[in-house]
Amino acid sequence: MDLAWQTLAILAVVALVAGFLDTLAGGGGLLTLPALLLAGVPPLQALGTNKLQGSFGTGMATWQVIRRRRVRWDDARWPMLWAFLGSAAGSVAIQFASPEPLRVVIPVVLAVIAAYFAFVPKAHEPPAHERLSAAPYEATVVPAIGAYDGAFGPGTGSLFALAGVTLRAYELPRSTAVAKTLNFATNVASLLVFACAGQLVWTVGAAMIGGQLLGAYAASHVLFRVKPVVLRVLIVVMSVAMLVRYLIG
Repeated sequence: MDLAWQTLAILAVVALVAGFLDTLAGGGGLLTLPALLLAGVPPLQALGTNKLQGSFGTGMATWQVIRRRRVRWDDARWPMLWAFLGSAAGSVAIQFASPEPLRVVIPVVLAVIAAYFAFVPKAHEPPAHERLSAAPYEATVVPAIGAYDGAFGPGTGSLFALAGVTLRAYELPRSTAVAKTLNFATNVASLLVFACAGQLVWTVGAAMIGGQLLGAYAASHVLFRVKPVVLRVLIVVMSVAMLVRYLIG
């Protein structure tokens, strides 16, 4: 499909803002998906194109946090593989399953994320000790969240960040950085499914990719300078916004 260059420019700006917010707190799809639909992109193609441009944003964030040694590649590669496999399974399964359970699961997930960071004292601070060691966490929690993202996935980045803090005892900035690597893997897996189904609008995706790359690049440079309490507030705001958008959508 062909869109006017003015529309493509607006979508690129939306993607820039979304890439910035998504790297810090998640929820970038709250901006990009409605923007694609308003631009006249059919729903399935909007979902696929959203995964296309979002993959580049999380890819840029992943490259930056690994390049700057905020996350070690040796520590990230196996969890990313588990996340990829979980997302691929979720993306395939949702093609054959009824979407009705998601109408309950998605708002519950978003409400839990928002409530935890909003009302639990010092929710941005990790517990004194990890509650789940690396191997079982990577083999169970990571692919489970990945499957959720593959099936639909609002709040996936925030959910990964929450799991990292509460189960692995990561500081919130570190957990958010790790979440970017996992979210990149889940996005790529889901993108491959949409690509195989032919549900991508490449011209629109190309315009938005530039914005995503710039936004994610900028956010990755301020992520570890932002106070954890600010990240906590951002996660609450984005989770509540996604919940409201989902319920009224």
